[in-house]
Amino acid sequence: MSTLNEITSEHEFNSTLNSTSPSTLLVLSFHTPWAAPCTQMRTILETLASTYPVKEPPTVSFLSINAEDLPEISEAYDVTAVPFLVLLRDGKTVETVSGSDASKVREAVEKQAGKMGNSGKLGLPPALEATPRKEEESSTNGTGPARDLSGYAPKPSDPPTAPAMSSGASSKEELHTRLSNLVKAAPVMLFMKGTPSQPQCGFSRQLVSILREKSVKYGFFNILADDEVRQGLKEFADWPTFPQLWTNGDLVGGLDIVKEEVESDPDFFKEFSVAKGGGPAAPEAQAQPPAAAV
Repeated sequence: MSTLNEITSEHEFNSTLNSTSPSTLLVLSFHTPWAAPCTQMRTILETLASTYPVKEPPTVSFLSINAEDLPEISEAYDVTAVPFLVLLRDGKTVETVSGSDASKVREAVEKQAGKMGNSGKLGLPPALEATPRKEEESSTNGTGPARDLSGYAPKPSDPPTAPAMSSGASSKEELHTRLSNLVKAAPVMLFMKGTPSQPQCGFSRQLVSILREKSVKYGFFNILADDEVRQGLKEFADWPTFPQLWTNGDLVGGLDIVKEEVESDPDFFKEFSVAKGGGPAAPEAQAQPPAAAV
């Protein structure tokens, strides 16, 4: 029976792509290790793969790809959220599936593979819901006096807007207070992997590009430098993945949500867009950790 194979490098992916028969359906499963729906997707694909016998050339090949470890591949296939499936044949995308709905995944694979197999006996689990909280309206509607945001422009050499510090002994209340301050450290705050000059994942890199394209002045926090903030913000925001974008202390969402907002409203960032060349946030505007965390 066929199996779900993990791709560990861009070189391995390219080699697999080049050596695959044009008639074989390639199922690329993009995932991240912490997202629960991705675990669900893995179970679905492993079960589905087991229904396809090994043959030459194979009818279907299943590949698993860590979207953050291999950002170049993720960006090549426009992956902005996980789990995400891309179905390829002869190097061309024939269908994509977002989410972990077992029936949609099975139908897509079987339709493109031209095989109905034993779908009724697979015993695939139901989709695992991972619906983010409903975004609340920003407290600022943009109709008031224009604010001078020129102090919120991180340069490549700038340190994080909020210094990365961790106190394992801090209580949940203290952490909550710290996070409340961090998300308001600048009118626009980006919690990302890495820094704007050196993003450590493809999703963060794409979000930085959007902010730069829209001339948005923003603060940032490298969550890789502080695991307390990284884990605490998931619960605080009720949002399990990064990057996260906040405006006026309210969560906007991740890369996919930001893209949707910009596509539906080209002026989404108008309130926070200023002329380029602003400069870094002034020291008094930078968020500082609470005294208890020092």
